[in-house]
Amino acid sequence: MQWRELSISGAWVTTPRQFEDPRGVFLELFKLTELRDAVGRALHVQQTNLSTSAAGVVRGVHFADTPPGQAKYVTCVRGAVLDVVVDVRVGSPTFGAWDAVILDDVERRAVFLSEGLGHAFCSLEDGSTVVYLCSTPYAPEREHGINPLDPEIGIEWPAAARDGSPLQLRLSEKDAAAATLAEARALGILPTAESVRRHLDSLVREERD
Repeated sequence: MQWRELSISGAWVTTPRQFEDPRGVFLELFKLTELRDAVGRALHVQQTNLSTSAAGVVRGVHFADTPPGQAKYVTCVRGAVLDVVVDVRVGSPTFGAWDAVILDDVERRAVFLSEGLGHAFCSLEDGSTVVYLCSTPYAPEREHGINPLDPEIGIEWPAAARDGSPLQLRLSEKDAAAATLAEARALGILPTAESVRRHLDSLVREERD
């Protein structure tokens, strides 16, 4: 597996080696030792989620209170999505910035994002199926969202599906009504870069112990 850190610190993309023969394709979708070597800590999976989305569906931007936060290892096992990481850590040098990776059933890349980062994606074809390995279980009382169309963040959502047809963005009522980044900051629900750093340092110490 090849690993590359994104422009948002704490987020990486990995591209697996695929072995193809007349029977089909085999690959290692997730390998703990390689993730640990690449990012400096392990991912202890406590929950696995799967979502299927029609073309144009946008999910996110979602993040969790940190600590404990929620690290995610995200891949698309069918179809294609534009996967987006947003820096919502107040005090981070890249606060409010975003980076994106195409996850699909061809290159079969995956994105790992650490605790304290926001996550979203847009489905590029009907039936796109995304699998998330999560470090903590879903806990609605500590989950938050930011409007994915917030102009301050300025995510460049795709205008066309994977087949080139026009794409109509579709949001849930909850995501459409979510706060902007500025509103979330004023509400005090965003993690700080310092609190995230302390939490990640504690996870690394636990690994060493």
